[in-house]
Amino acid sequence: MRPIIFCDFDGTVTNSDNIIALMKEFAPPEWEPIAEDVLSKRVSIREGVGEMFSLLESKHKEKLIAFLLEHTKIREGFEEFIAFVKENGIPFYIISGGMDFFIKPILEPFDLRDIYCNNAKFDGEFIRIEWPNSCDGDCSNDCGCCKPSIMRKIAGPDDFTIVIGDSITDLEAAKKADLVLARDFLKKTCEQEGIVHIAFETFHDCRAALESTLEVAK
Repeated sequence: MRPIIFCDFDGTVTNSDNIIALMKEFAPPEWEPIAEDVLSKRVSIREGVGEMFSLLESKHKEKLIAFLLEHTKIREGFEEFIAFVKENGIPFYIISGGMDFFIKPILEPFDLRDIYCNNAKFDGEFIRIEWPNSCDGDCSNDCGCCKPSIMRKIAGPDDFTIVIGDSITDLEAAKKADLVLARDFLKKTCEQEGIVHIAFETFHDCRAALESTLEVAK
């Protein structure tokens, strides 16, 4: 079976969640109850994230990008992990509930072409989000960037799907994966819901788990 990797961005590739970092730095306090509603599943990810970004003024676009480029830290081992998957011809996809305006600049040094995320528009007073990767007919969770739908579109029936993630936006994808590498919120939720997973903190851990699993699969 061909391994194929679907990897989250915020809090997974990066050490912290960039959306939360932006909200803490630039948004009025109204963002906090919205975020709580998303985590508790009282509102959908698409609705909640859209509402949070609508609190940010479009005129601050360059300031937002500069802030994240200065403060974002890449998780240990990611550069080596990307080299490993490229050397072994393993398809690697970034699938993220984050926004194009900061994901692509942050990932530019790694020469990654396959990135699925949401699009932020700055054509009005406040930021407006477009959702080019919405749920397909098999998902009704109003995900925004629907990771299971993307997986169904890309992976074939004989592919061994690997999900790497940390948050609520990765949960539905984890339920569909053959191998789940999880940390933080996703790890705790996998434990609570009985989803088989391997915990990680660095991408060195991810590589070790991948090598071990693929060796067993052989």
